[in-house]
Amino acid sequence: MSSNSGIQIPSRLPLLCTHDGVLLPGSTMRISVDTARNMQLVKSRLLKGTSLKSTIIGVIPNTRDPEHDSDELPSLHSIGTAGLAVQVVGSNWPKPHYTLLITGLCRFRMTKLLREKPFLVAEVEQLDKLEQYTEGDQADGELGELSQRFYQAAVQLVGMLDMSVPVVAKLRRLLDSLPKETLPDVLASMIRTSNKEKLQVLDAVDLEERFKKALPLLTRQIEGLKLLQKTRKLRPDDDKRVLAIRKGGVFPGRQFSLDEEGEDEDGDDTAVLEKKVKAAAMPEAALRVCLKELKRLKKMPESMPEYALTRNYLEMMVELPWSKSSKDCLDIRAARVLLDNDHYAMEKLKRRVLEYLAVRQLKSTLKGPILCFVGPPGVGKTSVGRSIARTLGREFHRIALGGVCDQSDIRGHRRTYVGSMPGRIINGLKTVGVNNPVFLLDEVDKLGKSLQGDPAAALLEVLDPEQNHSFTDHYLNVPFDLSQVLFIATANTTATIPPALLDRMEVLQVPGYTQEEKVEIAHRHLIPHQLEQHGLTPQQLQIPQDTTKDIISKYTREAGVRSLERKIGAICRAVAVKVAEGHKVSRAESPAEQHRVCREPMLRNDQTYKNKEEGSGITAPPEMPIVIDPIALKDILGPPVFEMEVSERLTLPGVAIGLAWTPMGGEIMFVEASRMEGEGQLTLTGQLGDVMKESAHLAISWLRSNAKTYLLTNGSADPLEGTDIHLHFPAGAVTKDGPSAGVTIVTCLASLLSGRLVRSDVAMTGEITLRGLVLPVGGIKDKVLAAHRASLKRVIIPKRNEKDLEEIPPHVRADLDFVFASTLDEVLNAAFDGGFPAAVSHPQVVSKL
Repeated sequence: MSSNSGIQIPSRLPLLCTHDGVLLPGSTMRISVDTARNMQLVKSRLLKGTSLKSTIIGVIPNTRDPEHDSDELPSLHSIGTAGLAVQVVGSNWPKPHYTLLITGLCRFRMTKLLREKPFLVAEVEQLDKLEQYTEGDQADGELGELSQRFYQAAVQLVGMLDMSVPVVAKLRRLLDSLPKETLPDVLASMIRTSNKEKLQVLDAVDLEERFKKALPLLTRQIEGLKLLQKTRKLRPDDDKRVLAIRKGGVFPGRQFSLDEEGEDEDGDDTAVLEKKVKAAAMPEAALRVCLKELKRLKKMPESMPEYALTRNYLEMMVELPWSKSSKDCLDIRAARVLLDNDHYAMEKLKRRVLEYLAVRQLKSTLKGPILCFVGPPGVGKTSVGRSIARTLGREFHRIALGGVCDQSDIRGHRRTYVGSMPGRIINGLKTVGVNNPVFLLDEVDKLGKSLQGDPAAALLEVLDPEQNHSFTDHYLNVPFDLSQVLFIATANTTATIPPALLDRMEVLQVPGYTQEEKVEIAHRHLIPHQLEQHGLTPQQLQIPQDTTKDIISKYTREAGVRSLERKIGAICRAVAVKVAEGHKVSRAESPAEQHRVCREPMLRNDQTYKNKEEGSGITAPPEMPIVIDPIALKDILGPPVFEMEVSERLTLPGVAIGLAWTPMGGEIMFVEASRMEGEGQLTLTGQLGDVMKESAHLAISWLRSNAKTYLLTNGSADPLEGTDIHLHFPAGAVTKDGPSAGVTIVTCLASLLSGRLVRSDVAMTGEITLRGLVLPVGGIKDKVLAAHRASLKRVIIPKRNEKDLEEIPPHVRADLDFVFASTLDEVLNAAFDGGFPAAVSHPQVVSKL
């Protein structure tokens, strides 16, 4: 290429035969290459070439069908277009091929074919003198008139398209900047024309002839647009039609609307969205963002990927309840009745809800409280949240947080990501349709943490009353007011909740139920619900209270009522089978065999029973109602799972009963000790934590220092001299930790060293010090209820925990004998029959301060 003579192409060019289009100078075209010659040209020339010259090839129209291509040389058109290969993309599906992006430079005439294999190479003559177009010479005569007419027609065509589309506006600017001599080739490549018509434009080497060939094509396109617009006005309900503008120039693959009416319809759709935006009563900041996005949407073609994203964003914004709220039901008396009907006990929770209603009556702009119900599984934390929503007359939405480890679940994803969506808070508000629902954040203590962030930290903004009035979701990127939402979180324990998050919530403890409470819950709620679920009626099945107590004490040992409900469901299923198939009674059956299935109060009359037996081979349904007695209970549920083994396990010295707190509720815990000859070592087993191991060492040290006082020496100064002690905490597979086992360990070791039995009806809890003091511990209510479930009679607790007994039901306090101990001496005296007298009494020194 020589610079002194303008644009020159090489005299020898490799030829690319194309069958799917005609490349014109000034246009850009994608060409699929899959024939042998063309593939070899790409591999040898374009992919291995290192100079700009190697990217210039000749494009020759080919009239042969590529499906029947052979090694024979096809008929070649004499005139082609020299093009610059801008891009080469290869693929192996569905078969090996290349896709070339080629920009046409100028026409050439093939003068001589130099080589046929492996690809065509020919000697060419350049026809277009492109440098003349940049010299600014004004055409005159017929050529000038033709060029002016063509330019005006081009302007008219572009004017009939939507100027708000950026590509159309760019084409309008190009019409003014491009030389008029290049317009026939550029526009002929874009409007809808056949390959034969484009080939005529390509063959028109003379500029005047080229204008004459292209002008009718342009005029035909304009007339087609006008006709389609008139048809659209007559039939406005027809589907919208578009003109597929051929790939070329600076806007390959664009589609332009053929009719203004079609654009109006889309504009109407956008106008509807704009009305929704203005009617959503958004805050000023959100409205400003929506109007800005709406303005961008109007200028954006629908085929752009961002069009759908922007539209989805705007639809989400208009669907959010910015100012929609439900009216609260503030009738305290009706609320109390509704809560009592839905749930038995839970007085603290009910009182808190009624307090909120009372304050709402006095102050209508009260922010929604942020509550956290902490208690064992199955006590009704989730269901009471639903009842609270029904009591207040609000919408209810539950968000399960168990296992969530991505902070985007709370805050949402930014719109720059593919598949972005709002967080669960904003999605929940969209679902309920009001801005003051009851949100239940279930299992907030089971949040995870991963590389995607910490969702517990993301909840800090949601659950902070000073911040959630301007909660900003990453997807919305505008503040949303959450201050009217009533957030209720549930958890089994506060140990796994981050302190910063726990500090933002009002924690309400939900303890486990007593046996009497479970009986009431079963007969008020569980049994009617299970009867309804299994298609039974109270006239068909009755479960007496004594049977319910047996189920609670012998088959379910839990703080909640889930297992109890499952056992009642098992009874209902067994009875449903008998009701469905009928109970066959034969003479050979004994009364005991009949009673194994069910007890029927209708058979209490002996005469009736005899009359029934006297019938020969009677097949009849069971008498109604079926009453479940202990024999039927054992037949349905099997042998009891839990036995009262407390007295049996305390038959030897060195065993004591402690009280432990778990997320499942309170539990009794046995501590066993044994001694053997050794070197004074202490062995601890039972999956103990560091705090519990330290409590055991504290207990040993205190007993050794007070051995003479309590006559534990056995003839030597040190009770451990020549003795090893082994402490075991069943069950061995359960991890245990905490300081509250200190008094139990001391009592167990004192029993072992003294040879005396600990009372079998005593349980204890409390932390100890090296001086023999008993310090307060937590979870007193759950521990006392566990002792009550185990039928223990005496409970030893620290003196400073006496205030915690107010939370325990009165009937439980009446059944138990509480001993409040401030020193280990008081603990030992209460744990052993007849006390645990000391040989030497140490008077307590009164402080003079």
